[in-house]
Amino acid sequence: MMGGSGAIITKALELHEAGDYKLASEILNKLVHAEPRNQPARDLLADVYEQIGYQQENPGLRNSFLSGAFELRSGIPEGDSPDSSSPDVIRAMSTELFLNFLAIKMDGRKVAGHQYKINLSTADNGEKFLIELSNSTLTNVEGYLHNDPDLSMTINRTDLETVIAGDKDLEAQFADGTATFEGDIGILVVLAAAMVDFDPLFGVLPCTRDPQHTEPHSEAIQAVTGLPPIE
Repeated sequence: MMGGSGAIITKALELHEAGDYKLASEILNKLVHAEPRNQPARDLLADVYEQIGYQQENPGLRNSFLSGAFELRSGIPEGDSPDSSSPDVIRAMSTELFLNFLAIKMDGRKVAGHQYKINLSTADNGEKFLIELSNSTLTNVEGYLHNDPDLSMTINRTDLETVIAGDKDLEAQFADGTATFEGDIGILVVLAAAMVDFDPLFGVLPCTRDPQHTEPHSEAIQAVTGLPPIE
């Protein structure tokens, strides 16, 4: 079977027709890594991933396979990303969701060895959060405050929205008295330095950035294998 790309595609096409999608993905994945610009192989692997995705009950797995199939055929989408910090989005975002978002943005390598407990209270709506940095991971628990925190912060939820939107940082809120704190304010400097801005249009699969397309996939597969294209 491993006698060149044509033989691999021929075998993968047979496996696809037989419904052996996982085995087909194994051999095509290796071919696509070896020949990133082999569009017939990419398109057939996309067909395979599509079928695997259709069979998933888990939406995360389904979307991963279908996104991978799209990238193999069309490359990574280009253009502007949706605005995730518009006023309407920010007002709809819960405080817990914002804290979880910070945890995702944090580069754990930049806070290795640091351990902090932070209390956050939003006075105008009565929310309370215990935020903990431990094992290079930022977590939060709603409805609890630590008895001996390293830092305690109090701010109105409406004022926190300006922080979420990036219009005003917490240090400025503390400086003008909009928010208050007790404890080590330097913790915020450590956390701020660990935050990264990531590209939402990242590649789900290797070899999918800047793909080179040649022929429509059905005709290309037929040209390589001599077999009828997938309908």
